[in-house]
Amino acid sequence: MKYAALFIVFLAASGCIKNDNRKVAVIASKTALPETSQTSLIILGTVQDAGSPHIACKKKCCSTLFEQGNSKRKVVSLGLLDAKNNKRYLFEATPDISEQLKVLKTYGPDTQKETPDGVFLTHAHIGHYTGLMYFGKEAMNATKIPTYAMPRMKNYLKNNGPWSQLAEQQNIELIEMTADQPIQLSSNLNVTPFLVPHRDEYSETVAYTISGPSKRALFIPDIDKWEKWKRPIVDEIKKVDYAFVDATFFSGAEINTRDISEIPHPFVIESMNSFDLLSSEEKSKIIFIHFNHTNPLLDPKSNETKEVLAKGFKIARAGDHYSL
Repeated sequence: MKYAALFIVFLAASGCIKNDNRKVAVIASKTALPETSQTSLIILGTVQDAGSPHIACKKKCCSTLFEQGNSKRKVVSLGLLDAKNNKRYLFEATPDISEQLKVLKTYGPDTQKETPDGVFLTHAHIGHYTGLMYFGKEAMNATKIPTYAMPRMKNYLKNNGPWSQLAEQQNIELIEMTADQPIQLSSNLNVTPFLVPHRDEYSETVAYTISGPSKRALFIPDIDKWEKWKRPIVDEIKKVDYAFVDATFFSGAEINTRDISEIPHPFVIESMNSFDLLSSEEKSKIIFIHFNHTNPLLDPKSNETKEVLAKGFKIARAGDHYSL
């Protein structure tokens, strides 16, 4: 183990291991765990609701992944580690929740606990809440997992099956949030939901400010065009240390099967234009996340990826972690 660790250090020093603008946990052996002793955010997934490869997709971006078998790409989710109090929280309950919780439990001092200490939901689109089903009696049969939701979202879960059964069987404990009211998780850790414009068929949509002992983060995985929001996004970026923002589509060119007006996310090219006048320090806070399966930013070697990084922005990758 000692020599393995030294070998890793040597490789890193010689340039054989590249950070790729990310904070990556290097595992020296099969038994080593990506531990962190700090309050941290961990990227557990970066892909839009239906995942990648995408169901029924015949494009090259999916065919190769289908042929290769299991993909490491997971639907967008953040893990929040409170190492001091040995607690872990999950942002979004995705269809990939089983594997994401398995990853999250490897962080922190106690790696035995299977259930999260809380789940924060943004809205009722399939990639953001349907993973709750695995807390039910057919799967984990969990006990009272705190599940934070806005009023419409709470009512939707409480009054519609199969989600209502989770509440009735006390697999989850629904906790209603209020917009712009912080939820205190510990003495130096709180989470504040705020409303954002989006397609609100069954629930409202929120994003979050996550405030730790020394740093703050924005998490906005889903939003309509920035100009539809009452808050100027550039002002919000200046208030935080990290800004994880909606990057569903790089541009309109990648969508040729649906009416783009029905899915009005901000294109990455539009966001970069909006953020162009920010200082290099402010740009470095911006971390694009929530990629459609067609988005070339999923490919670390694409020209679009190189363009985004060259302009001073960052791209979320599963396994990245950021200290708070």
